[in-house]
Amino acid sequence: MNFSKQREKILETLVDNAVHPSAEYLHKKILEDKEDLKIGIATVYRNLNQLSENGTIKRIEGLDGSVHYDHNTHMHYHFFCTKCRKIFDIPADISPDIVKKAEEATGFKIDTHEIVFHGECSDCKIKGEENG
Repeated sequence: MNFSKQREKILETLVDNAVHPSAEYLHKKILEDKEDLKIGIATVYRNLNQLSENGTIKRIEGLDGSVHYDHNTHMHYHFFCTKCRKIFDIPADISPDIVKKAEEATGFKIDTHEIVFHGECSDCKIKGEENG
């Protein structure tokens, strides 16, 4: 993949905003930056797709109907808070042999997997307990 100032800025903004942002969120953050670099939303989408296709970043789908991006490409799971709509990382070592057990139970050969938990994050849970 060729180097470009725009791609570098998109990746830098993703790393600096480790909240599993959408392309629109990243575009907004880039435009808020005081640099003279102007990037269109189509450029953001194109570069995010290229970065995810080559494994530099991770594309996350199916959490809330939109696509999010993650600079952390190490194996981990996600938690989607249904209240505040934030996405959090969960370490994969909470269930280190899940793939092996799934293969043994099904006879399948699993190449990759993604696990997403849905519920209330600790902040929203505390707010709910205070208001209820």
